[in-house]
Amino acid sequence: MAINQIQAAIYARVSTEQQTEMHTIASQKAARVERVSADGLFLSEELQFIDAGYSGATLVRPALERLRDLAAAGGIDRLYVHSPDRLARTVCLSSAIN
Repeated sequence: MAINQIQAAIYARVSTEQQTEMHTIASQKAARVERVSADGLFLSEELQFIDAGYSGATLVRPALERLRDLAAAGGIDRLYVHSPDRLARTVCLSSAIN
């Protein structure tokens, strides 16, 4: 009998050059990777979606678009994000991601 592996993914984003320089992406990513591991899940490189230098005020972001496409195709079971504002700045934009 085969055991289905939960497909976990992470998403991280910073919008400013200063945040990028302060390694905020690295800290977001490290914390999410640690959490996935603590939950006993495997996280492949392909399921790590990172947008550095993109505003949360727009949904046009390369990694977010790949993430949405994969999620729509059923390729992700669980998404780990530092906070909801990493996905979108407003509730209206958040609902558009669905």
